Amino acid sequence: MNNHQSAPDLSKSADVLPKTYDPAGTESRWQFAWERNEIFHPDPSNSGEPFAVVIPPPNVTGNLHMGHAFNTSLIDTIVRFQRLQGKNVLCLPGTDHASIAVQTILTKQLQAEDKSLEQIGRASFLEKAWAWKEESGGQIVDQLKRLGFSVDWTRQRFTLDDGLSKAVTEAFVRLYKQGLIYRGEYLVNWCPASASAVSDLEVDMKEVEGHLWHFRYPLVGDSSSDGTSFLEVATTRPETMLGDVAVAVNPSDERYQKLIGRMLSLPLVGREIPVIADEHVDKSFGTGCVKVTPAHDPNDFAIGKRHDLPQITVMNKNGTMNMNAGSFKGLDRFEARKAVVDALDAAGFLVKVESHIHSVPYSDRGKVPVEPLLSTQWFVRMEPLAARCREFLDKGEPRFVPNRWEKVYRDWLVDIRDWCISRQLWWGHRIPAWFVISETGGQITDSTPYVVASSEEEAFQQATTEYGASAVIRQDDDVLDTWFSSGLWPFSTLGWPDETDQDFACWYPTNTLVTGFDIIFFWVARMTMMAGIFTEKMPFGDVYIHGLVRDEQNRKMSKSIGNGIDPLLLIERYGTDALRFALVREVAGAGQDIRLDYDRKKATSATVEAARNFANKLWNATRFALMNLGTDISVNLDEIDPSKLQLSDKWILSRLARVNCETAQRYESYGLGEAAKGLYEFAWNDFCDWYLELIKPRLNLVDAPTQSQVDDQRIARQVLIKVLIDLLIMLHPLMPHLTEELWHGLTGSPEDEFIALQPWPQYKQVFINDPLEKSFDELIDAIRVVRNLRAIAGLKLSQSVPVRFITGRGSLANMLKEVKADVISLTRAESVEILDPAVAANKTSVKALAAVSGDLQVVLPIEGLVDLDALRGRLEKDISKADKEIETLTNRLKNPNFANKAPADVVAECKTKLAQVEVQAELARKRLLDLA
Repeated sequence: MNNHQSAPDLSKSADVLPKTYDPAGTESRWQFAWERNEIFHPDPSNSGEPFAVVIPPPNVTGNLHMGHAFNTSLIDTIVRFQRLQGKNVLCLPGTDHASIAVQTILTKQLQAEDKSLEQIGRASFLEKAWAWKEESGGQIVDQLKRLGFSVDWTRQRFTLDDGLSKAVTEAFVRLYKQGLIYRGEYLVNWCPASASAVSDLEVDMKEVEGHLWHFRYPLVGDSSSDGTSFLEVATTRPETMLGDVAVAVNPSDERYQKLIGRMLSLPLVGREIPVIADEHVDKSFGTGCVKVTPAHDPNDFAIGKRHDLPQITVMNKNGTMNMNAGSFKGLDRFEARKAVVDALDAAGFLVKVESHIHSVPYSDRGKVPVEPLLSTQWFVRMEPLAARCREFLDKGEPRFVPNRWEKVYRDWLVDIRDWCISRQLWWGHRIPAWFVISETGGQITDSTPYVVASSEEEAFQQATTEYGASAVIRQDDDVLDTWFSSGLWPFSTLGWPDETDQDFACWYPTNTLVTGFDIIFFWVARMTMMAGIFTEKMPFGDVYIHGLVRDEQNRKMSKSIGNGIDPLLLIERYGTDALRFALVREVAGAGQDIRLDYDRKKATSATVEAARNFANKLWNATRFALMNLGTDISVNLDEIDPSKLQLSDKWILSRLARVNCETAQRYESYGLGEAAKGLYEFAWNDFCDWYLELIKPRLNLVDAPTQSQVDDQRIARQVLIKVLIDLLIMLHPLMPHLTEELWHGLTGSPEDEFIALQPWPQYKQVFINDPLEKSFDELIDAIRVVRNLRAIAGLKLSQSVPVRFITGRGSLANMLKEVKADVISLTRAESVEILDPAVAANKTSVKALAAVSGDLQVVLPIEGLVDLDALRGRLEKDISKADKEIETLTNRLKNPNFANKAPADVVAECKTKLAQVEVQAELARKRLLDLA
């Protein structure tokens, strides 16, 4: 609805809206209507500046958690605001195929049926995987829809769909042809549980209480000149010593300089290994001697490369010991650890065992310690891609909000390691490489030649051209790391590699990425690297990094702790809009973590309940408006003579214009929490608590009103509907379902028109009146003081009492005179006097309560209206109670055990409370004195 439309006849009643707000019914109805009418399905040929966001694709295995709810609420607030700005907005959804997670689920299902992957074969497994995806993979999508996500579901993508699979193949082939993808044997993080390599970013470091075992490695031949007959080494992984090929010392370590070049006899194995010198060794750590196992440790691997040492693998990929482990062959790695220690102890090589807390790398998916293993894998050369990203970043692309995350992103782009992209799985994008097995006896070995191509037909042509017509090829069994396809997400979802695609031409690069800080490396950097090389542009203009949702104890939510909060439970209890508003309103600044209070016994949240109460407040305010609007009320304020506006109208229109301006700026600059807080304060306090109360007498006219009163009533109605409709539009990005329902109730718009597609309300700068707003703040404070004094005096609601306002400031006095009728109505005053201090001094003295608010003294004469003795008794009791509390708090702060040892926030809270109680006591004494 624009600012020149008129509301229909709403005089019938508020029955357009039920008496109570039903979130569940309202939300499901509008979610259905939005999707049925495809109102979030933009056309690239539409007018309006393009604005695009691609959502972080949740795993197809996922269930909605609080992180999803928070991220979704932020994204949807942004895109709904941009839509109200008249932009051609695309918010594109999709899901990730989650290779390891899906394969783990299906493997467990097969195990329950006493079957294995090998028994059913790859083709049958993939059939089973796709069937699972169709049956169970849509659950996360349905849950996202419950959040009211204004995405274009007709464009929903899946990382394994045909278009994205084509993009993945194209990207792999291009990178390979540019020499940026290669195949080689390197030390990788191996997950025995999932039987696959995992990248560095898929590894969680966990603090583990373990042991440090010290062993003697005897010198071969005679002892050294100083009598040394062995070197002592220490390790946290004794089972790997079976693959030791050297012991390294620092070349500057005088203790061992004479031993460099000597040979040692490897215990239990008998292999002779050299003592070598390497700068990597920290001579101050432990004994200064480091066992070198290049096939099982990344640092040792680097030492081995520098010294041309052999690589001896002693472990199979399933975590058991192999034939190189000798008598320990077949043992699980942890069983072998104990067995090796026992054998070394029995042979006299064990020196000592120390308790040792150290970091152990765990597979993020397999949940077991990873094993560094030599393996032939596919890798991406990262430095050339990172260098391009650094060049873009030097130009300010992309822009990080908040900007402190730019340094984190930049640091990761420096000294970056190559990325292992192959995974030993079946569910995923199969690597587009074919081995020419006819060259190696029908088997795939490390020396089998291969070709990389976009299809099997193309691969066969390459193979026959190079190896003859009898060439036989077999595709690599491995699939690509899930993050490879996710790295292409911002442009593959828009049609790339077809850069003539209308969606790609219109909405790429996208405008904003909204994501958590924990995947800057996993995802953000990989998207920028892929986009840099394939599109020569950064994939998004802004990267809005949000924090975490922490639990009621301010802890990070974790499956291991079991402290997650199910957003669906809160939605069932309070409604989607209440949860959305609560989450966004809690954001104190871009990138900050938020804390969500939660009573686990009752499954309730005071924060979300407060947002639900806000929804109820808006509902009731709209029902009030519907009961009082009358007929044919225009929201075009140009029709109103400004001189006819009452002071309260001018004030609320000034506040409305200011809030409009501030809210638009906050939405635009990602100050979403600040926008929510500002709208809440305006709606609850300014509009509902004050303006609606102020205009009630103007709306409820007595019989036979004058024409002037009728005209004034019409003005009040026009201002009321203008403010309410503008407020609903501004709140829409935060509470979409509620505002859609209330807007339709107010405007009577047909079902195929939506607040979601309305223009952002216009405001006139001329309406903003700083002095008036300041004066009105003083008026509100004065009314609050009067109400407070009435409460102190114990006056009943039915009792009227005279009120005196005393001020020497002319402008304040004039304003109070203009709104005297409003003050009488809102304070139940018998009369209101506005006096100059000199005049007030000559007034006959009476028993009264008084208070000061700024430049205004408020006096409430109560003599003859209340029992003064009883009031004195209450005040004396309040003073006594306050004095006791002051004494307690003062003594606590004087106690050094408290002042110096208690947490700083606890001490600060005690000081604040003491100051408050002292003010209360002083105020009570003054009032007691006034009664004297």
